[in-house]
Amino acid sequence: MIYNEFHDKKLSLLGFGTMRLPLSDGETVDTAQVDKMVDYALEHGINYFDTAYPYHSGMSERIIGRSLNRYPREQYYLATKYPGHQISSSYDPAAIFEEQLQKCGVDYFDFYLLHNVYENSLKTYLDPKWGIIDYFLEQKRLGRIRHLGFSSHGGVKMLEEFLELYGDEMEFCQIQLNYLDWTLQDAKTKYELLTSRNIPVWVMEPVRGGRLAKLSDEEESRLKALRPEESIAAWSFRFLQGLPNVKMVLSGMSDMTQMEDNVRTFSEGKPLSEDEISLLLDLAEGMKNSVPCTACRYCCDGCPRGLDIPMLIATYNDIRFSPNFITSMRLDALPEDKLPSACIGCGKCMKVCPQNIRIPQVMKEFDEALAKLPSWAEICRQREEAQSSRRR
Repeated sequence: MIYNEFHDKKLSLLGFGTMRLPLSDGETVDTAQVDKMVDYALEHGINYFDTAYPYHSGMSERIIGRSLNRYPREQYYLATKYPGHQISSSYDPAAIFEEQLQKCGVDYFDFYLLHNVYENSLKTYLDPKWGIIDYFLEQKRLGRIRHLGFSSHGGVKMLEEFLELYGDEMEFCQIQLNYLDWTLQDAKTKYELLTSRNIPVWVMEPVRGGRLAKLSDEEESRLKALRPEESIAAWSFRFLQGLPNVKMVLSGMSDMTQMEDNVRTFSEGKPLSEDEISLLLDLAEGMKNSVPCTACRYCCDGCPRGLDIPMLIATYNDIRFSPNFITSMRLDALPEDKLPSACIGCGKCMKVCPQNIRIPQVMKEFDEALAKLPSWAEICRQREEAQSSRRR
């Protein structure tokens, strides 16, 4: 297993993410299988386990805590997160934190994160009425949190804003990073920003929820020609092994086959060559099937609705590749008159677009795609109901 030094800790570069635990009936977590995977992980050098308050409708913390409690506390590092990103009428960090400690069966967390500090949750985390960040800084002072950080699906501008305020207090940052999002979600700029501030990078979605673990036959043959011994998923991990400020790679492993393959990959470092990286990035461009916007912003000046058209197109490209609420969630921070539905189809943008993009049509298609996705508010409501019913 590859390890990194982090303060006084020796962390396995591969961490076990528990957002996608194995299921026995399509819904219920298979706890016997979880125990086997935890056993295998610890036996093969994985010592970092990541969970969060909302994972598996609030059951992930309880399940992984119970499984880990079969081992001495000093044998593993446990991380969880405060759900300030969830839409709620009120926020009580103390009550949630105490509940998390009880659910996990521990009296401290090795790592604790502010969950998804992004454009719409930033105001919640900064609101003095809730005192969220101050509370967790105090828990760190008391030793109930050993290391405090945050995760983010937000954009570069938001990330810069938060780091200006609390960058000195945050010991690590977890971002979505893989060879596709290196350009699709501008993860390269986020990585470089965090590196410039000496903030270690934790990686989530290294294989894009499994999407990068299975490619087309043609794409896989191009990779196999260069590294026939590697699995397709391993290419994503090897890409990250070449980034020196990546200190933790979280994989949401759902079965023992994935666990064994990932442990094999992280048994030694084999970073990609420049030619191999170029091949991956070339494959990523072909995967995008994207609207060819270069973000020149010529379209913005004359838009009568004042839409940030390049940002909307970038988000649309992301959803076209992999429809999910996490991507659309970043639009929650926008008022209705700045969403794609606000486009009036006047065509002024098309007249100045160097790429000849039919922007009004793109906005219409984007709006239709968003209508098919569940809203973040609805997801939060369902999660809250599920967690409340479990408490009862």
